[in-house]
Amino acid sequence: MDSEPRTDLARHYDSGGWLARFADRMLVVCPRCEGRALVIPRPGLSDPRYFSELLFQPRRLACGGCGAVADWKPEVQGAGLVGAVLGGSEDPFFQRPLWLQTRCAGHILWAYNKEHVDELSAYVGARLRERGDVRPTMSMFARLPAWMKVSDNRAEVLAGLETLRVLAERMAPADRSDAAHGRGDRPRAHRNMYFRGGPYESLFCETSKPSCESR
Repeated sequence: MDSEPRTDLARHYDSGGWLARFADRMLVVCPRCEGRALVIPRPGLSDPRYFSELLFQPRRLACGGCGAVADWKPEVQGAGLVGAVLGGSEDPFFQRPLWLQTRCAGHILWAYNKEHVDELSAYVGARLRERGDVRPTMSMFARLPAWMKVSDNRAEVLAGLETLRVLAERMAPADRSDAAHGRGDRPRAHRNMYFRGGPYESLFCETSKPSCESR
């Protein structure tokens, strides 16, 4: 790396943003070639009005290296849809290991995409952290593990985030981190239900399981 991670950032203000705002684009390990693949909302969908809707949108996994493709739809339950549950080092749609993972301070540091890394870096590097008038159970930063927040680990966590930032620009199987493998550390399942109408509602008319194919 050209420079050491910054540890002199003065202030960070937590506006209460939810982890779901980074769920639109996830970098994962391809199920076929083990290079970098991308999980995004299926093409042709309208932009969601709320970040929470990203948990219910049909998804597509696509690998630019080997051409593997997989599709995901939420489960239909009565009049509602069952959404994905965020958290852990696997993506919540296809249960693939996240591409952005590294060993750090005796733990696994992970992120969904480069924007997620940038937000974490701004928080970890700040000397003063302020929280707005929000529910702490909803804020992404309030839910971070304690080891990421303590000042003794600041330099190591920032270095780990720099490693993830570099990984975000790489895609070959040989570039895969030795930490990027499935470990089943997904959060305990709970039923996120969606009952709203919307322009893409008709796409949810039936349940389908993820599958892989080549183009």
